Amino acid sequence: QVQLVESGGGLVQAGGSLRLSCVASGSTFTFNTMGWYRQAPGNQRELVAVITSGGTTNYADSVKGRFTISRGNVKNTVYLQMNSLKPEDTAVYYCNAEFPASIWTRRTVEYWGQGSQVTVSS
Repeated sequence: QVQLVESGGGLVQAGGSLRLSCVASGSTFTFNTMGWYRQAPGNQRELVAVITSGGTTNYADSVKGRFTISRGNVKNTVYLQMNSLKPEDTAVYYCNAEFPASIWTRRTVEYWGQGSQVTVSS
C-alpha cells in the first residue's frame, strides 16, 4: 500500500517562502505523476503543480513564476518551493501521486496525502 507523507507547511508572512515535501513509500514503481493540490475553506480542491517522472511540469496560472515543483534525489520524492507567498495562497495543500497498478496492466492508482496547512498572513 502506497503512503504519501507530507511535511513543511506552516505560517508565514506575505512575501515569504515555504517548501513542502512529499515522500511516497510502499511502491516498487516510480511514479507516473506527482503533484500538489490545495483547498481553501469554501472552495473546491484545485491543482497547484504537477510533475511527471520525465520531469515535465505544469502549474496553475495563479502560481506560475512563484512556485517550483521538483523531484528529489530520493525515489518518489517531490518538493514544492513556494516563494512570494500571498494571503490567497492560504489553504490545505495535498500531495497527489499516480502509480502504475502493476506491470501487467496500464491501469493506474491514485493516492493522496493527509494535507498540510499553509497560512499566509498579510
